[in-house]
Amino acid sequence: MGLDFDKDKPIYQQLVDLLSGDIIRGRRKPGDKLPSVREYAIEVGVNANTVQRVYKEMETMELTETRRGQGSFITENEERLNRLRDSKKADLVKSFIANVEAYGFSKDEIVELVRREIQ
Repeated sequence: MGLDFDKDKPIYQQLVDLLSGDIIRGRRKPGDKLPSVREYAIEVGVNANTVQRVYKEMETMELTETRRGQGSFITENEERLNRLRDSKKADLVKSFIANVEAYGFSKDEIVELVRREIQ
């Protein structure tokens, strides 16, 4: 299949973000097995070494765990998954505010905009 990757960001980081997003959205649930490195490499159209780096990075982030002889699995640590959600939420809000402020809108205008759009 293959994905369209952003040329300005490392592919492995984009895949970490993609998998993290799948976890946050509930597409990948705690305890779910990830595809093998080769399967996922074929699915997304990248080198297996890139996927190996993705899985290692996710394990370092404590989002996955490797079970010897079984593969990689999404962590079942709810506290860690909640921290992931909170971190992503904060990143999205900060990015939104920075983008809107770049156009010269004040914080009060941003708050009013958000309030109107939510209602």
